[in-house]
Amino acid sequence: MLPEKKLYVTGSVMQELQQIIREEQPHINTVLMAHVHELPPLARPVAEHVLSAGGKRLRPLLTLLCGRMLGCGHKDLYLLGSAVEMLHAATLLHDDILDNASLRRGRPAAHTVFGATKVILAGDALLAKALCMVSSLGDTRLTSCISEAVMQTAEGEIAEFAHLRDLALPQEGYRAIITGKTAWMLRAACELGALRAGVADEQIAAVALFGLELGIAFQKVDDALDFSPEAQTGKPMGGDIKEGKVTPPLLFYLASLPPEEAEAFRAAFMAGTLDEDEVARVSRAIVDGGHAQATRDLAEGHLTRAAASLNECPAGDEQRILGQMIQYIRQRTR
Repeated sequence: MLPEKKLYVTGSVMQELQQIIREEQPHINTVLMAHVHELPPLARPVAEHVLSAGGKRLRPLLTLLCGRMLGCGHKDLYLLGSAVEMLHAATLLHDDILDNASLRRGRPAAHTVFGATKVILAGDALLAKALCMVSSLGDTRLTSCISEAVMQTAEGEIAEFAHLRDLALPQEGYRAIITGKTAWMLRAACELGALRAGVADEQIAAVALFGLELGIAFQKVDDALDFSPEAQTGKPMGGDIKEGKVTPPLLFYLASLPPEEAEAFRAAFMAGTLDEDEVARVSRAIVDGGHAQATRDLAEGHLTRAAASLNECPAGDEQRILGQMIQYIRQRTR
C-alpha cells in the first residue's frame, strides 16, 4: 500500500531530502515497474535497463512534494510523477544514441546492449505509455501539461543538434536549448502536482516557475560537471567537447586563451579533430582555470529565483524539503 502523505522530521540541510528519497524511492519504483510490465514485451528489457540504472527519482519527488505542499494527498501523484520519470528515461535512451555515449550512470548505455533500433522504439513506447498514464486521469490540463513538456524537450534537443560546433551560438540560444531539453521537464513535474491539487492559477504559476528555474540551474551545473573525472560522474570526462556541444565552460576556456591558441582550438573543435588526449587536457584546464566553477556560479541567479517562487507557496514540511532541492543542485558532484 502506498502512503497518502507523510510528515518529516526536521533535520540539518538536505537531511530531510535524503530521508524522503530513501522513503519514497521504493513506492515510486513499484509504480514505475508496474507500468513497465504493461509495455510491449520487446520493449520491457530496454525500459528495465535504463530505469534500474539508479538515480534519485528527483522528478517524481518534485511531483509528490509540490502536490502535497498544495494540499493534495492523492495517490495519483505517484502515477503522475512516474509518468514524468518514464518520459525522462525515454529522452536518456534517445540522447545516448544521438551522442554515441557508451555509459549511463557508470553502466553500459542501452544502445550498446540492445542496439540502436530497438532502443529508439523502446523509447517511443515509454513516451507513449507515459502520455497514456496521464491521460487516464481524464483531466485535459494534465495531458496538456505533459504534452507541452514533450514538445519543448524535443525542440530543445533539435536546437542543440542544429548548433553543434557553433561557437557563435548566442547566450539566449544556449538558454533556449537548456530550457527545452532539461528545464521544461522539471517544470512539468512540479506543475502536474499543482494541477492535481486543484489550486489557484497563481499558485500553479509559482510552482511551474520554481521547476523551470530549478531545471535551468540543474543543467548549468551539469554542464560544469561534464569536465569532472569519469570516476566521479559515471560519464566520460569532456563528453560535451567530443560531441561538439557549446556550453559555458567551453566558451569561458576559449575566451581565456591567447589569440593564436584560441584560433587553433576553435578550428580543431569545429572540425571535430580533437583526440582523446587533447580532450582530457582541455577538460583539466577548464577545471583548473575556474571555468567549471564560473559556470556553476551562473546557476545561482536561477536558484535565487526558484527560491523566491517557492516562498510564494504554503510553508510547511514539503516547502522546506523543496528548498533543500535547491541546495542539492547547488552542491551536486555527479
